[in-house]
Amino acid sequence: MSSAGLYDEYKTKMQKIADVKYASAVLQWDQETYLPPKGNEFRGRQIATLTETAHELFISEKLGALLQELNAREDLGIQEKKNVQLSLEDYERNKKLSGAFVREMSEAVTRSYHAWAKARAENNFEIFHAPLHTVIELKKQEAELLGYKVHRYNALMNDYDKGLTVAITDEIFEDLKPQLISLLNEVRQKPQVDNKFLSQSFDTNKQWKFGMEILKRIGFDFEAGRQDISLHPFTINFNSRDVRVTTRIDEHDLGNMTWSCIHEGGHALYEQGLPEEQYGLPLGEYCSLSIHESQSRLWENSVGRAKPFWEHNFQLLKTFFPGQLDKLSIEEFYNGINRVEPSLIRTEADELTYHLHVMIRYELEKRLIEGTLGSKDIPAYWNELYKQYLGVIVPDDKRGCLQDIHWSHGSFGYFATYSLGSIYAAQFYAAIQRQNPSLEEEIARGKNDAILDWLKTNIYPHGRFYTSGELCYNVTGEKLNSKYFIDYATSKFTNIYS
Repeated sequence: MSSAGLYDEYKTKMQKIADVKYASAVLQWDQETYLPPKGNEFRGRQIATLTETAHELFISEKLGALLQELNAREDLGIQEKKNVQLSLEDYERNKKLSGAFVREMSEAVTRSYHAWAKARAENNFEIFHAPLHTVIELKKQEAELLGYKVHRYNALMNDYDKGLTVAITDEIFEDLKPQLISLLNEVRQKPQVDNKFLSQSFDTNKQWKFGMEILKRIGFDFEAGRQDISLHPFTINFNSRDVRVTTRIDEHDLGNMTWSCIHEGGHALYEQGLPEEQYGLPLGEYCSLSIHESQSRLWENSVGRAKPFWEHNFQLLKTFFPGQLDKLSIEEFYNGINRVEPSLIRTEADELTYHLHVMIRYELEKRLIEGTLGSKDIPAYWNELYKQYLGVIVPDDKRGCLQDIHWSHGSFGYFATYSLGSIYAAQFYAAIQRQNPSLEEEIARGKNDAILDWLKTNIYPHGRFYTSGELCYNVTGEKLNSKYFIDYATSKFTNIYS
Protein backbone atom coordinates (compact mmCIF):
# COMPACT_ATOMS: atom_id res chain seq x y z
CA MET A 1 0.00 0.00 0.00
CA SER A 2 1.19 3.55 -0.70
CA SER A 3 2.38 5.73 2.15
CA ALA A 4 -0.64 8.01 1.61
CA GLY A 5 -2.99 5.03 1.97
CA LEU A 6 -1.22 3.80 5.12
CA TYR A 7 -1.31 7.29 6.60
CA ASP A 8 -5.06 7.56 5.95
CA GLU A 9 -5.54 4.23 7.73
CA TYR A 10 -3.46 5.47 10.66
CA LYS A 11 -5.43 8.73 10.80
CA THR A 12 -8.76 6.87 10.80
CA LYS A 13 -7.65 4.62 13.66
CA MET A 14 -6.33 7.54 15.73
CA GLN A 15 -9.50 9.56 15.24
CA LYS A 16 -11.63 6.59 16.31
CA ILE A 17 -9.58 6.35 19.51
CA ALA A 18 -10.03 10.11 20.01
CA ASP A 19 -13.79 9.71 19.63
CA VAL A 20 -13.83 7.21 22.51
CA LYS A 21 -11.55 9.36 24.70
CA TYR A 22 -13.63 12.48 24.18
CA ALA A 23 -16.86 10.58 24.84
CA SER A 24 -15.31 9.67 28.19
CA ALA A 25 -14.31 13.31 28.69
CA VAL A 26 -17.92 14.42 28.21
CA LEU A 27 -18.92 12.06 31.03
CA GLN A 28 -16.12 13.43 33.22
CA TRP A 29 -17.24 17.02 32.55
CA ASP A 30 -20.82 16.08 33.48
CA GLN A 31 -19.52 14.29 36.59
CA GLU A 32 -18.04 17.54 37.89
CA THR A 33 -20.91 19.83 36.90
CA TYR A 34 -24.37 18.23 36.75
CA LEU A 35 -24.21 14.56 37.81
CA PRO A 36 -26.72 13.72 40.58
CA PRO A 37 -25.02 12.10 43.62
CA LYS A 38 -26.71 8.72 43.17
CA GLY A 39 -25.21 8.42 39.69
CA ASN A 40 -21.64 8.28 40.97
CA GLU A 41 -21.15 4.51 40.97
CA PHE A 42 -22.42 3.84 37.45
CA ARG A 43 -20.66 6.91 36.08
CA GLY A 44 -17.38 5.54 37.40
CA ARG A 45 -18.04 2.27 35.60
CA GLN A 46 -18.93 4.03 32.34
CA ILE A 47 -15.79 6.18 32.37
CA ALA A 48 -13.63 3.17 33.24
CA THR A 49 -15.08 1.16 30.34
CA LEU A 50 -14.44 3.92 27.81
CA THR A 51 -10.96 4.58 29.20
CA GLU A 52 -10.06 0.89 28.98
CA THR A 53 -11.55 0.63 25.48
CA ALA A 54 -9.55 3.61 24.18
CA HIS A 55 -6.37 2.22 25.73
CA GLU A 56 -6.84 -1.24 24.23
CA LEU A 57 -7.53 0.24 20.80
CA PHE A 58 -4.34 2.27 21.06
CA ILE A 59 -2.06 -0.57 22.19
CA SER A 60 -3.38 -3.06 19.61
CA GLU A 61 -0.72 -5.03 17.73
CA LYS A 62 -2.26 -3.96 14.43
CA LEU A 63 -1.82 -0.27 15.18
CA GLY A 64 1.71 -0.91 16.44
CA ALA A 65 2.65 -2.66 13.19
CA LEU A 66 1.10 0.15 11.15
CA LEU A 67 3.08 2.77 13.09
CA GLN A 68 6.32 0.83 12.64
CA GLU A 69 5.76 0.50 8.90
CA LEU A 70 4.87 4.19 8.48
CA ASN A 71 7.84 5.27 10.57
CA ALA A 72 10.14 3.44 8.17
CA ARG A 73 8.73 5.25 5.12
CA GLU A 74 10.84 8.07 3.70
CA ASP A 75 8.17 9.79 1.60
CA LEU A 76 5.95 11.26 4.32
CA GLY A 77 5.59 15.02 4.71
CA ILE A 78 7.17 16.77 7.72
CA GLN A 79 3.92 16.97 9.71
CA GLU A 80 2.85 13.43 8.79
CA LYS A 81 6.25 12.07 9.84
CA LYS A 82 6.09 13.92 13.15
CA ASN A 83 2.58 12.64 13.89
CA VAL A 84 3.73 9.06 13.27
CA GLN A 85 6.89 9.46 15.38
CA LEU A 86 4.97 10.91 18.32
CA SER A 87 2.21 8.29 18.06
CA LEU A 88 4.81 5.51 18.00
CA GLU A 89 6.47 7.01 21.06
CA ASP A 90 3.09 7.18 22.83
CA TYR A 91 2.29 3.63 21.71
CA GLU A 92 5.50 2.19 23.12
CA ARG A 93 4.91 4.01 26.40
CA ASN A 94 1.26 3.00 26.73
CA LYS A 95 2.05 -0.60 25.74
CA LYS A 96 3.69 -0.94 29.15
CA LEU A 97 0.30 -0.52 30.84
CA SER A 98 -2.29 -3.29 30.55
CA GLY A 99 -5.95 -2.60 29.88
CA ALA A 100 -6.78 -4.06 33.29
CA PHE A 101 -4.37 -1.64 35.00
CA VAL A 102 -5.81 1.35 33.12
CA ARG A 103 -9.34 0.32 34.14
CA GLU A 104 -8.26 -0.15 37.76
CA MET A 105 -6.71 3.32 37.76
CA SER A 106 -9.81 4.90 36.21
CA GLU A 107 -12.12 3.30 38.77
CA ALA A 108 -9.81 4.33 41.62
CA VAL A 109 -9.72 7.91 40.35
CA THR A 110 -13.52 8.10 40.14
CA ARG A 111 -13.85 6.84 43.73
CA SER A 112 -11.13 9.24 44.78
CA TYR A 113 -12.82 12.24 43.16
CA HIS A 114 -16.16 11.62 44.88
CA ALA A 115 -14.40 10.99 48.21
CA TRP A 116 -12.51 14.28 47.78
CA ALA A 117 -15.73 16.19 47.06
CA LYS A 118 -17.35 14.70 50.18
CA ALA A 119 -14.27 15.26 52.33
CA ARG A 120 -14.06 18.88 51.19
CA ALA A 121 -17.74 19.48 51.91
CA GLU A 122 -17.35 17.98 55.39
CA ASN A 123 -13.88 19.47 55.98
CA ASN A 124 -12.46 16.07 56.91
CA PHE A 125 -9.34 14.61 55.24
CA GLU A 126 -9.98 11.16 56.74
CA ILE A 127 -12.84 10.62 54.26
CA PHE A 128 -10.36 11.13 51.40
CA HIS A 129 -7.39 9.30 52.91
CA ALA A 130 -8.08 5.67 51.93
CA PRO A 131 -9.15 6.33 48.28
CA LEU A 132 -6.19 8.69 47.86
CA HIS A 133 -3.81 6.09 49.26
CA THR A 134 -5.03 3.64 46.61
CA VAL A 135 -4.42 6.18 43.83
CA ILE A 136 -0.92 6.96 45.12
CA GLU A 137 0.02 3.28 45.24
CA LEU A 138 -1.26 2.85 41.68
CA LYS A 139 0.75 5.90 40.53
CA LYS A 140 3.88 4.36 42.05
CA GLN A 141 3.11 1.15 40.20
CA GLU A 142 2.51 3.10 36.99
CA ALA A 143 5.91 4.79 37.32
CA GLU A 144 7.60 1.39 37.75
CA LEU A 145 5.79 -0.01 34.70
CA LEU A 146 6.71 2.99 32.55
CA GLY A 147 10.31 3.03 33.72
CA TYR A 148 12.46 5.98 34.70
CA LYS A 149 15.98 7.15 35.43
CA VAL A 150 17.15 8.39 38.85
CA HIS A 151 13.77 9.30 40.39
CA ARG A 152 10.41 7.52 40.22
CA TYR A 153 8.63 10.89 40.04
CA ASN A 154 10.32 11.56 36.67
CA ALA A 155 8.07 8.99 34.99
CA LEU A 156 4.97 10.91 36.08
CA MET A 157 6.34 14.40 35.35
CA ASN A 158 7.10 13.28 31.80
CA ASP A 159 3.36 12.78 31.22
CA TYR A 160 2.76 16.50 31.63
CA ASP A 161 5.90 17.94 30.07
CA LYS A 162 8.05 15.69 27.92
CA GLY A 163 11.58 15.49 29.32
CA LEU A 164 10.80 17.36 32.54
CA THR A 165 12.63 15.83 35.52
CA VAL A 166 13.15 16.36 39.22
CA ALA A 167 16.72 17.57 38.52
CA ILE A 168 15.53 20.22 36.04
CA THR A 169 12.70 21.38 38.28
CA ASP A 170 14.86 21.48 41.41
CA GLU A 171 17.40 23.66 39.61
CA ILE A 172 14.71 26.10 38.44
CA PHE A 173 13.05 26.26 41.85
CA GLU A 174 16.35 26.63 43.72
CA ASP A 175 17.12 29.64 41.51
CA LEU A 176 13.63 31.12 41.74
CA LYS A 177 12.85 30.64 45.43
CA PRO A 178 15.50 32.96 47.01
CA GLN A 179 14.70 35.71 44.49
CA LEU A 180 10.99 35.43 45.28
CA ILE A 181 11.61 35.49 49.02
CA SER A 182 13.94 38.49 48.70
CA LEU A 183 11.34 40.45 46.72
CA LEU A 184 8.59 39.32 49.09
CA ASN A 185 10.60 40.53 52.09
CA GLU A 186 11.08 43.93 50.45
CA VAL A 187 7.35 44.22 49.78
CA ARG A 188 6.46 43.25 53.35
CA GLN A 189 8.49 46.17 54.69
CA LYS A 190 6.25 48.63 52.84
CA PRO A 191 2.76 49.87 53.83
CA GLN A 192 0.16 47.33 52.70
CA VAL A 193 -2.23 48.22 49.89
CA ASP A 194 -5.98 48.01 50.50
CA ASN A 195 -8.12 45.40 48.77
CA LYS A 196 -11.15 45.41 51.06
CA PHE A 197 -13.28 46.48 48.11
CA LEU A 198 -13.03 42.91 46.75
CA SER A 199 -14.72 41.52 49.90
CA GLN A 200 -18.07 43.27 49.70
CA SER A 201 -21.26 41.32 49.00
CA PHE A 202 -21.34 40.93 45.22
CA ASP A 203 -24.50 39.41 43.72
CA THR A 204 -23.66 35.96 42.31
CA ASN A 205 -25.79 36.38 39.17
CA LYS A 206 -24.12 39.68 38.35
CA GLN A 207 -20.71 38.12 38.94
CA TRP A 208 -21.62 35.34 36.54
CA LYS A 209 -22.70 37.80 33.83
CA PHE A 210 -19.57 39.90 34.34
CA GLY A 211 -17.37 36.82 34.01
CA MET A 212 -19.12 35.83 30.80
CA GLU A 213 -18.53 39.31 29.37
CA ILE A 214 -14.83 39.22 30.30
CA LEU A 215 -14.46 35.85 28.56
CA LYS A 216 -15.95 37.37 25.40
CA ARG A 217 -13.60 40.34 25.62
CA ILE A 218 -10.47 38.20 25.70
CA GLY A 219 -11.68 36.28 22.64
CA PHE A 220 -13.42 33.13 23.96
CA ASP A 221 -15.78 31.83 21.27
CA PHE A 222 -19.10 30.89 22.90
CA GLU A 223 -20.24 29.18 19.70
CA ALA A 224 -17.34 26.77 20.27
CA GLY A 225 -17.61 26.48 24.03
CA ARG A 226 -19.49 27.23 27.23
CA GLN A 227 -18.95 28.02 30.90
CA ASP A 228 -20.46 26.30 33.95
CA ILE A 229 -20.00 26.13 37.73
CA SER A 230 -17.88 23.48 39.49
CA LEU A 231 -16.19 22.90 42.84
CA HIS A 232 -12.78 23.59 41.31
CA PRO A 233 -12.39 25.63 38.09
CA PHE A 234 -11.15 23.63 35.10
CA THR A 235 -11.01 23.54 31.31
CA ILE A 236 -11.86 20.50 29.21
CA ASN A 237 -12.17 20.07 25.46
CA PHE A 238 -13.72 17.51 23.15
CA ASN A 239 -12.36 19.16 19.99
CA SER A 240 -11.35 22.69 19.07
CA ARG A 241 -15.00 23.56 18.41
CA ASP A 242 -16.25 22.37 21.81
CA VAL A 243 -14.19 23.67 24.73
CA ARG A 244 -15.78 23.92 28.19
CA VAL A 245 -14.61 26.05 31.11
CA THR A 246 -15.92 26.23 34.66
CA THR A 247 -15.64 28.79 37.43
CA ARG A 248 -16.74 29.11 41.03
CA ILE A 249 -18.36 32.13 42.67
CA ASP A 250 -17.89 33.42 46.21
CA GLU A 251 -20.43 36.13 47.02
CA HIS A 252 -17.90 37.85 49.27
CA ASP A 253 -14.85 37.62 47.00
CA LEU A 254 -15.09 39.21 43.56
CA GLY A 255 -11.53 38.19 42.73
CA ASN A 256 -12.25 34.46 43.03
CA MET A 257 -14.56 34.36 40.02
CA THR A 258 -12.92 37.14 37.99
CA TRP A 259 -9.42 35.72 37.67
CA SER A 260 -10.70 32.15 37.57
CA CYS A 261 -12.61 33.10 34.39
CA ILE A 262 -9.57 34.79 32.84
CA HIS A 263 -7.25 31.92 33.84
CA GLU A 264 -9.49 29.20 32.42
CA GLY A 265 -10.24 31.43 29.45
CA GLY A 266 -6.53 31.41 28.61
CA HIS A 267 -6.54 27.61 28.64
CA ALA A 268 -9.65 27.57 26.48
CA LEU A 269 -8.27 29.97 23.87
CA TYR A 270 -5.34 27.57 23.40
CA GLU A 271 -7.68 24.61 22.90
CA GLN A 272 -9.91 26.58 20.51
CA GLY A 273 -6.81 27.55 18.54
CA LEU A 274 -5.44 24.05 17.98
CA PRO A 275 -5.60 22.92 14.31
CA GLU A 276 -8.91 21.11 13.80
CA GLU A 277 -7.59 19.27 10.73
CA GLN A 278 -5.26 17.42 13.12
CA TYR A 279 -8.11 16.09 15.28
CA GLY A 280 -7.08 12.89 17.04
CA LEU A 281 -3.43 13.27 16.06
CA PRO A 282 -0.47 14.55 18.14
CA LEU A 283 -0.23 17.79 16.18
CA GLY A 284 -3.82 18.52 17.18
CA GLU A 285 -2.92 18.33 20.88
CA TYR A 286 -1.33 20.89 23.18
CA CYS A 287 2.47 21.01 23.47
CA SER A 288 2.69 20.34 27.22
CA LEU A 289 1.01 21.30 30.47
CA SER A 290 3.78 23.84 31.13
CA ILE A 291 2.92 25.59 27.86
CA HIS A 292 -0.80 25.20 28.60
CA GLU A 293 -0.28 26.88 31.97
CA SER A 294 1.71 29.63 30.26
CA GLN A 295 -1.44 30.48 28.33
CA SER A 296 -3.65 30.73 31.40
CA ARG A 297 -1.04 32.65 33.42
CA LEU A 298 -0.31 35.04 30.55
CA TRP A 299 -3.96 36.07 30.30
CA GLU A 300 -4.60 35.95 34.05
CA ASN A 301 -1.54 37.94 35.14
CA SER A 302 0.38 39.62 32.31
CA VAL A 303 -2.94 40.88 30.92
CA GLY A 304 -5.69 40.43 33.52
CA ARG A 305 -3.82 41.88 36.49
CA ALA A 306 -2.21 44.71 34.50
CA LYS A 307 -3.44 48.31 34.50
CA PRO A 308 -4.06 48.61 30.72
CA PHE A 309 -6.65 45.81 30.79
CA TRP A 310 -8.59 47.55 33.55
CA GLU A 311 -8.29 50.98 31.97
CA HIS A 312 -10.70 49.51 29.44
CA ASN A 313 -12.75 47.15 31.66
CA PHE A 314 -13.01 49.01 34.98
CA GLN A 315 -16.06 50.99 33.87
CA LEU A 316 -17.73 47.74 32.80
CA LEU A 317 -17.14 46.35 36.31
CA LYS A 318 -18.65 49.47 37.88
CA THR A 319 -21.68 49.14 35.61
CA PHE A 320 -22.35 45.60 36.87
CA PHE A 321 -22.06 46.66 40.53
CA PRO A 322 -23.41 50.24 40.72
CA GLY A 323 -22.64 52.11 43.91
CA GLN A 324 -20.15 49.55 45.22
CA LEU A 325 -16.98 50.72 43.44
CA ASP A 326 -17.91 54.29 42.47
CA LYS A 327 -15.42 55.98 44.82
CA LEU A 328 -12.58 53.69 43.80
CA SER A 329 -9.92 55.00 41.43
CA ILE A 330 -8.29 52.83 38.76
CA GLU A 331 -5.00 53.19 40.65
CA GLU A 332 -6.52 51.94 43.92
CA PHE A 333 -8.21 49.08 42.09
CA TYR A 334 -5.00 48.07 40.29
CA ASN A 335 -2.97 48.14 43.50
CA GLY A 336 -5.63 46.21 45.42
CA ILE A 337 -5.98 43.37 42.92
CA ASN A 338 -2.20 42.93 43.06
CA ARG A 339 -1.90 42.92 46.86
CA VAL A 340 0.95 40.67 48.01
CA GLU A 341 0.15 38.72 51.14
CA PRO A 342 0.84 35.12 52.21
CA SER A 343 -2.42 33.23 52.20
CA LEU A 344 -3.94 29.77 52.41
CA ILE A 345 -5.49 29.20 48.97
CA ARG A 346 -3.28 28.67 45.89
CA THR A 347 -5.84 29.76 43.29
CA GLU A 348 -6.35 33.06 45.13
CA ALA A 349 -2.66 33.74 45.78
CA ASP A 350 -0.74 36.74 44.48
CA GLU A 351 1.90 36.34 41.79
CA LEU A 352 4.83 36.13 44.23
CA THR A 353 3.54 33.78 46.93
CA TYR A 354 1.77 31.63 44.31
CA HIS A 355 5.04 29.88 43.51
CA LEU A 356 5.57 28.92 47.14
CA HIS A 357 2.16 27.21 47.08
CA VAL A 358 3.32 25.25 44.04
CA MET A 359 6.67 24.34 45.60
CA ILE A 360 4.90 22.96 48.67
CA ARG A 361 2.81 20.61 46.52
CA TYR A 362 5.83 19.66 44.45
CA GLU A 363 7.81 18.70 47.57
CA LEU A 364 4.85 16.73 48.90
CA GLU A 365 4.36 14.82 45.67
CA LYS A 366 8.03 13.90 45.36
CA ARG A 367 7.97 12.42 48.84
CA LEU A 368 4.67 10.60 48.32
CA ILE A 369 5.87 8.99 45.09
CA GLU A 370 9.34 8.11 46.38
CA GLY A 371 7.66 6.59 49.45
CA THR A 372 9.25 8.72 52.18
CA LEU A 373 5.86 10.19 53.10
CA GLY A 374 2.59 8.30 53.58
CA SER A 375 -0.81 9.64 52.57
CA LYS A 376 -1.91 9.68 56.22
CA ASP A 377 0.87 12.18 56.91
CA ILE A 378 -0.26 14.70 54.28
CA PRO A 379 -2.21 17.11 56.55
CA ALA A 380 0.59 17.47 59.11
CA TYR A 381 3.34 17.81 56.49
CA TRP A 382 1.22 20.26 54.47
CA ASN A 383 0.58 22.42 57.53
CA GLU A 384 4.26 22.42 58.48
CA LEU A 385 5.36 23.52 55.00
CA TYR A 386 2.77 26.31 54.95
CA LYS A 387 4.12 27.58 58.25
CA GLN A 388 7.72 27.26 57.02
CA TYR A 389 7.32 28.64 53.47
CA LEU A 390 4.52 31.19 53.92
CA GLY A 391 4.35 31.81 57.65
CA VAL A 392 0.63 31.02 57.79
CA ILE A 393 -1.24 28.64 60.09
CA VAL A 394 -3.60 26.25 58.32
CA PRO A 395 -6.87 26.19 60.30
CA ASP A 396 -8.54 23.15 58.72
CA ASP A 397 -8.36 20.56 55.93
CA LYS A 398 -10.69 22.41 53.54
CA ARG A 399 -8.37 25.42 53.45
CA GLY A 400 -5.39 23.12 53.59
CA CYS A 401 -4.70 19.83 51.83
CA LEU A 402 -8.24 19.41 50.45
CA GLN A 403 -8.28 22.64 48.42
CA ASP A 404 -6.97 21.20 45.11
CA ILE A 405 -8.70 18.65 42.91
CA HIS A 406 -5.55 17.29 41.23
CA TRP A 407 -4.71 14.38 43.52
CA SER A 408 -8.27 13.06 43.34
CA HIS A 409 -7.75 12.89 39.55
CA GLY A 410 -4.46 11.04 39.95
CA SER A 411 -2.62 14.06 38.47
CA PHE A 412 0.73 13.54 40.18
CA GLY A 413 3.54 15.36 38.37
CA TYR A 414 1.35 18.30 37.32
CA PHE A 415 1.95 21.03 39.91
CA ALA A 416 5.43 22.14 38.83
CA THR A 417 3.96 23.14 35.46
CA TYR A 418 2.05 25.99 37.14
CA SER A 419 5.27 27.78 38.08
CA LEU A 420 7.00 26.85 34.83
CA GLY A 421 3.95 28.20 33.02
CA SER A 422 4.30 31.56 34.78
CA ILE A 423 7.96 31.76 33.74
CA TYR A 424 7.12 30.89 30.11
CA ALA A 425 4.25 33.42 30.19
CA ALA A 426 6.53 36.29 31.23
CA GLN A 427 9.03 35.36 28.53
CA PHE A 428 6.32 35.11 25.85
CA TYR A 429 4.75 38.42 26.90
CA ALA A 430 8.15 40.14 26.68
CA ALA A 431 8.52 38.73 23.15
CA ILE A 432 5.09 40.09 22.17
CA GLN A 433 6.03 43.53 23.54
CA ARG A 434 9.28 43.56 21.57
CA GLN A 435 7.33 42.81 18.42
CA ASN A 436 4.62 45.37 19.22
CA PRO A 437 5.84 48.29 21.38
CA SER A 438 2.33 49.81 21.43
CA LEU A 439 0.80 46.60 22.84
CA GLU A 440 -0.34 48.02 26.17
CA GLU A 441 -1.83 51.11 24.55
CA GLU A 442 -3.93 48.79 22.38
CA ILE A 443 -5.02 46.69 25.39
CA ALA A 444 -6.09 49.90 27.16
CA ARG A 445 -8.38 50.57 24.19
CA GLY A 446 -9.90 47.09 24.48
CA LYS A 447 -7.94 45.60 21.60
CA ASN A 448 -6.46 42.23 22.59
CA ASP A 449 -5.91 41.20 18.97
CA ALA A 450 -2.14 41.65 19.05
CA ILE A 451 -1.79 39.09 21.84
CA LEU A 452 -4.24 36.61 20.37
CA ASP A 453 -2.77 36.94 16.87
CA TRP A 454 0.76 36.34 18.21
CA LEU A 455 -0.40 33.23 20.07
CA LYS A 456 -2.34 31.99 17.03
CA THR A 457 0.82 32.35 14.96
CA ASN A 458 3.51 31.19 17.38
CA ILE A 459 1.90 28.80 19.90
CA TYR A 460 -1.45 27.35 18.86
CA PRO A 461 -0.79 25.88 15.38
CA HIS A 462 2.19 23.71 16.31
CA GLY A 463 0.41 21.23 18.58
CA ARG A 464 3.01 18.79 19.89
CA PHE A 465 5.47 19.34 17.03
CA TYR A 466 7.98 20.88 19.46
CA THR A 467 8.83 20.20 23.08
CA SER A 468 8.30 23.06 25.55
CA GLY A 469 11.96 24.05 25.40
CA GLU A 470 12.10 23.92 21.60
CA LEU A 471 8.95 26.00 21.26
CA CYS A 472 10.23 28.59 23.72
CA TYR A 473 13.55 28.90 21.87
CA ASN A 474 11.83 29.17 18.49
CA VAL A 475 9.51 32.01 19.51
CA THR A 476 11.71 33.99 21.94
CA GLY A 477 15.24 33.25 20.69
CA GLU A 478 16.42 31.71 23.97
CA LYS A 479 15.71 28.84 26.33
CA LEU A 480 13.43 29.20 29.35
CA ASN A 481 14.80 32.06 31.47
CA SER A 482 13.30 32.98 34.86
CA LYS A 483 14.91 36.43 34.52
CA TYR A 484 11.86 37.63 32.57
CA PHE A 485 9.48 36.73 35.37
CA ILE A 486 11.71 38.19 38.08
CA ASP A 487 12.20 41.43 36.10
CA TYR A 488 8.46 41.66 35.46
CA ALA A 489 7.57 41.01 39.11
CA THR A 490 10.27 43.35 40.46
CA SER A 491 9.16 46.22 38.24
CA LYS A 492 5.47 45.66 38.94
CA PHE A 493 5.59 45.30 42.72
CA THR A 494 8.25 47.96 43.23
CA ASN A 495 5.86 50.42 41.59
CA ILE A 496 2.83 49.22 43.55
CA TYR A 497 4.68 49.22 46.88
CA SER A 498 6.82 52.29 46.13
